[in-house]
Amino acid sequence: MKSAYELAMERLDAAEPKTATKLTAEQKKQLADIDKRYKAKLAEREIFLREQIAAAQAAEQAEELVKLGEELRRERARLAEDCEDEKNKVRRGK
Repeated sequence: MKSAYELAMERLDAAEPKTATKLTAEQKKQLADIDKRYKAKLAEREIFLREQIAAAQAAEQAEELVKLGEELRRERARLAEDCEDEKNKVRRGK
């Protein structure tokens, strides 16, 4: 028995078969490299911001905590978007 996801993917492939292209080994390697690079960037930013969050907590600066938490959320979203943009370029062959 197929899951709803599998059925949806089959319908998508049937509706637009040209969009389901196979990736080359080089493209797969590039996608893996992009993932590694953006995971490293995210880890670096999280470490930096978490240190600042810890300092703000120790100093009991509630407003600063809110700002830093929001900045961490924005950084995660920005890096995820940048990562997907770069991966889509590779998938399109650019």
